[in-house]
Amino acid sequence: METLELLIRNTSEVLTVEGSHQEPAERALTPQPNACVGVRRGKVWYVGPEGSLPKGAVGPSTRVLDAHGQFVGPGFVDPHTHAVFAGERAAEFDLRCQGATYLQIAQAGGGIANTVRATRFASEEDLIRLALPRLQLMLEYGITTAEVKSGYGLSLQDELKMLKAVQRLSTLQPLELIPTLMCAHAVPEEYREWREAYMDLCIKEIIPAVAEQGLARFCDVFVEQGAFSHAEARRISGAAQKLGLKPRLHVDQLTSSGGAELAAELGAATADHLENVSDAGIRALAQAGVTAVLVPISTLFLRVRPYAPGRKLRDAGVNVALGTNLNPGSAMSENLPLSLGLACLENGLTAAEAYWAATRGAALALGLNTYGRITVGDPANLVVFSCSNYRHLPYHLGINHARIVIKDGHVVIESERALCS
Repeated sequence: METLELLIRNTSEVLTVEGSHQEPAERALTPQPNACVGVRRGKVWYVGPEGSLPKGAVGPSTRVLDAHGQFVGPGFVDPHTHAVFAGERAAEFDLRCQGATYLQIAQAGGGIANTVRATRFASEEDLIRLALPRLQLMLEYGITTAEVKSGYGLSLQDELKMLKAVQRLSTLQPLELIPTLMCAHAVPEEYREWREAYMDLCIKEIIPAVAEQGLARFCDVFVEQGAFSHAEARRISGAAQKLGLKPRLHVDQLTSSGGAELAAELGAATADHLENVSDAGIRALAQAGVTAVLVPISTLFLRVRPYAPGRKLRDAGVNVALGTNLNPGSAMSENLPLSLGLACLENGLTAAEAYWAATRGAALALGLNTYGRITVGDPANLVVFSCSNYRHLPYHLGINHARIVIKDGHVVIESERALCS
């Protein structure tokens, strides 16, 4: 028989994460104690006891990785990032630390507009060069797949430039990128007095061009005071849906505006943020099958309260996903383990629920049905951690425990990270 290319052995457990969000999370993680994982042709070929491996599965060419009694899980999936941009906004961070609010900074010409100016000035090559180290950090944290939004171009030329940079970045490094168009991130400065003209630009030019060139899977809209209204989100999402782009929405972040109900009405793939979601909105998401994407680093970074009610969302039967929201203004961090810890401390999730949300829950949010789990026949996106149990990840707050990262069967990160108890 054909031998394995890779075997991970001597684990404390393998979390295959093959359950459902509708069952208790500890059960949904479907742990297999002391199991090994065999990989062939980039796919998971075997999961189970090492003693039950078929004869001849391990040969001289098989690379054997010793987990040293630590656990193995699926590669993290980050369902919400803005990882491609130019410029930085450290001065705004300092202003917030002095008491300025996000809206005050934006109204003074900062915020998204600040990053738009820098991103427009940058070339496609510049954007790629700047993004590569961010993606490398994400990979080192165990993220093997990540969504990336545009939204800092806000013109036909610059939105296409951003999405082409995302497309090229997918070929230049191992982290798999899922592109999202977000021309409805903000109304650019040159259209402040001609808002309807910018809507026309999005609907008649940007969305059709992106769809025709196959540059995005989703179309996201920021529904918030100072951004886009419900009526505008309906128009943009409707135009995108007609051209094959699935809608997503940033909603109920800074104010409670019925954004979750809107996401349910539109059949959006996700409703993201939700810090101020209403009970009616939670019920609507559950009934419509819309995934809630929580990004607690943003809540921490912006020094606002409350955190999104992860406990209520889970208890209502909503699939919950967890991301970093890596971006230069409200979450300048690639640290998904920090999101795991905050999800437990502030969003009300258990360790198992947070782990589900960063793996299978996030994969389902992006429509990636064979990701975020370890199932025979699925892509071998795996992480060998430096601790024996997933509960250690949120407990050891913000610390990276990804020791070996495997993407499509290839070892892409192998660190000398010390093993924890």
